[in-house]
Formats: sequence, structure tokens, C-alpha cells
Amino acid sequence: MNYKHFIDNTWVSQAGNGEIPVFDPSNGEQFARIARGNDQDIDSAVWAAKKALGETFDGPWGRLSPVERSQLLFSFSAAVLERSNELAELEARDTGKALKTARTDVAVLARYLQFYAGACDKFHGETLPYTTGYTVLTIREPIGVTGHIIPWNYPMQIFGRSVGASLAAGNACVVKPAEDASLSILRLAEIAAEVGFPPGALNVVTGYGHDAGAALSAHPGIGHISFTGSTVTGTLVARAAADRHCPVVLELGGKSPQLVFEDADLDEAIPAIVNAVVQNCGQTCSAGSRLLVHRSIYEQVLERLTEGFSRLKAGPPEQDLDMGPLVNAKQHERVRAIVAQAKADGIKIAARGTIAAESTSTGYYQEAVLFRDVPPEHSLAQEEVFGPVLAAMPFDDEAHAVRLANGTQYGLVAGVWTRDGARQLRLARKLQAGQVFVNNYGAGGGVELPFGGVKSSGYGREKGFEALLGFTSLKTIAIKHG
Repeated sequence: MNYKHFIDNTWVSQAGNGEIPVFDPSNGEQFARIARGNDQDIDSAVWAAKKALGETFDGPWGRLSPVERSQLLFSFSAAVLERSNELAELEARDTGKALKTARTDVAVLARYLQFYAGACDKFHGETLPYTTGYTVLTIREPIGVTGHIIPWNYPMQIFGRSVGASLAAGNACVVKPAEDASLSILRLAEIAAEVGFPPGALNVVTGYGHDAGAALSAHPGIGHISFTGSTVTGTLVARAAADRHCPVVLELGGKSPQLVFEDADLDEAIPAIVNAVVQNCGQTCSAGSRLLVHRSIYEQVLERLTEGFSRLKAGPPEQDLDMGPLVNAKQHERVRAIVAQAKADGIKIAARGTIAAESTSTGYYQEAVLFRDVPPEHSLAQEEVFGPVLAAMPFDDEAHAVRLANGTQYGLVAGVWTRDGARQLRLARKLQAGQVFVNNYGAGGGVELPFGGVKSSGYGREKGFEALLGFTSLKTIAIKHG
């Protein structure tokens, strides 16, 4: 199939020449093409969004009341659930993730849309106490047209938490999905039109980051940019936006630690630790990719993890195994090179999973790998792998654990496993991370929980009410009445 852009509720051919091939990660075969967008396509999408809003929010989208936006978002969510199988199968083929993972992504997307639908008419300004003779109030207004650059690892989920929040706040959206995972986003835009979103409220332009993504970041008609992706690309997006003072939310990379103390409940911890690094084949910004274990139980934990990793299996999405393939050939080669380099540097592999016999040799499969005794300064402990690779190392005491945990450029998520309540609170404050989970990891996704990083993991927050507020502009009105 050949996919076009979706602009103004219509399928639109690309302005320039050229298309991008779409490959099935499970076998490496091409099965579709998407349009290669450029600055003209982005410009068309931005102006469609502006028309939907209107000059003074009097356009077909801009004039809708919060209740009307809420009703559309609820309808959108219901339509997503009705098409759950279709969306999951499309996402699994496009990204390679296991079908059960894709089904979860659909359910989470629907939950995001429900959450923000319910919030449309529940966020508001305030009346502020001021001097005699004045009434001062604040109101929250839509920013206008927002740009959304969505990565390939969780397209539907990140669409929900980013685009869902922006639409709820009354903005019109231009979305640039990753060239490796555009199909579900295009289908979602079509579904939004089917349930009644006005033309221009939601527009999707596909293409490469250096073409369409760069044009979106630099477009003067964009009032806010939401970007999820690598730290390097995030820097480029922020620089382009800074030239015109455009606010940006950056959710970037991570090298998230899990700290396991001697009093931890290992029956609870071990399955969560395994899942946190192999979920979506490790292609998760918040993956728990560093394991820090108190020296007194280090060997015990590694023994149990060895059993868990040895049972892990990667295979085609339709088999619903522990993992599917990595998303593309480039990522496959990168992860394999990192594993090979770590082995060449003398770092020991404690355990590794397997690849199902039914998997094709041309698919981008990578077995799960557990490395032990990883030096904290080694690249395996410092750099994001974005694959099912866990780096384990021991610590001696609480202070040592904190130094190791905070000893990277990243600060996205951290996990703490201990029954000591005082230690739980101390570490939650000392760890440099946007989210800290105690005796759990990820809190089941947590649509309501603000998410974002510190240091090189980015800034700004997505999810929950924080995301909703971030997509509005606060206006103060002071009335002198005597």
C-alpha cells in the first residue's frame, strides 16, 4: 500500500517527489510506502490547523466548547477500542512488537483519550486576591497550533499522551510520526475524522526527521512542540524552536537504575526487573537497564535473574512471545554491536535468552542479554542501548548506591526495592529522576502520573494534568472597578 499525508481530513499526496519504503521487522520485507514530507507539506498542515482554529478561535474547531471537545474525545476513544484488533495488528506489523504488547498500547491510548476527554471542562483559572478596588483573574487559553514529533517505539501511546492532551486544551495539532512507525498514526487521524473532528484539527505529515521534522520544529506557525526521541535530536529540535521562542517539551533518553537492597522482596522484584528491560524488546526510554544490587545478595539476585533471562524468547509478533524483533536493521546492527563490544571488553554474560526457531534469518531479532559486574564507567552502564540488555553491578551501602544511580547524564526513571520506609523516602528525594518507583516499576503505565526527565533526559512533563496545563497559555486579567 501507498500511504499519503492526512491533512484537513483528506488524504493528500506529498508536495515533492519521493516515498519512503516500510519494512516488516519480522522478516525484513517491504510491504508499504509512506509519503516523504517536506517543508511545503508541513506548511499545508499548519495552515489547515490555523483555519480550523480561526483568527480569534472562531473556526470550526476553535469555537467548540470544552464539553463539545470532551464529547469528541470520548467518541474517539470508543472508536479506538472498537478497532482494537485492526490497530494492534497494524502496529505489530509496522514496529515488530508482540501482538499482546500492541493490544496493550491500544488500550492505553484509549485510556489517555478518556482521561483527557474527562478533563476538558475541569481545568480552569483562578480569582486572585489583590488590592482594594480590583478584581484579578486568570484564564487558560489554547496555545494555537502545536507540533508533535512522535517516535517509533510507542506511537499510539505517545500520540495519546501528547496529542490527546493538546486537543483537550483546544489546540489544533500537526503530527510528524517516525518514518519507521507511521501507519497507526495515519489510521488514528482518519478515525478522528470519522467520529467528527473538524477538518484541520488533527493533521499528520509523514517523512524523515531531517526533512519534515526539521520543518515542523522551525515553522513560525507552531506555538508549542512536543518531542520524544533521542537526546541528540532533541537538542536540534530545541535549538530550532529557540530561534522563535517556541516552548518545547522534551522526553529524551534514559539509563534508568533499579536499586535492590538486602531487605527487598525478591519474589516481587525479580519479575518486575526482567519485564522492565525486555518490554517492547527493550526499546523503551524508561527501561530499567541498570541493575544495582547490595553486595550481600548480589549472587542470589543474579542466580534468579539468570533463570528468568534463560527462559525469555524472541520471535514473530503473532506468536506473542516475550519479545518481537527490533524495529529496523539499523537498530538491530547497533544493539548487536554494543553486545559484541561489551564481550570484547571482557564483561561477562551471566545469561541470555533465545530466538524462536520459527523466526526468519532476515528478521531483526535480538535475544535478551544479562551482563554482570559491569564497571560503572563503561559505556554499557552509561549509554542507552535501546535493546533487551541489562547491566548489573553491586553496591556496598546506601550512599554508594545513590552515587552509582546518579552517575550518568540521564535522569528519567528510577526503581527502589526495599521494605525500609525511611530508606524509601530518603532515596526518593536523593535520586535524580523525574519518576521514582518504590517496590514497583512503571506503576502500570499510569496515565494520570506526570512523566518526564531531568538532566539529559529532557524537561517538561507529559501525562496527567501537568500535560494539559502545559498545552495552555495563562492569561492574567486585572479589572479596576473602584
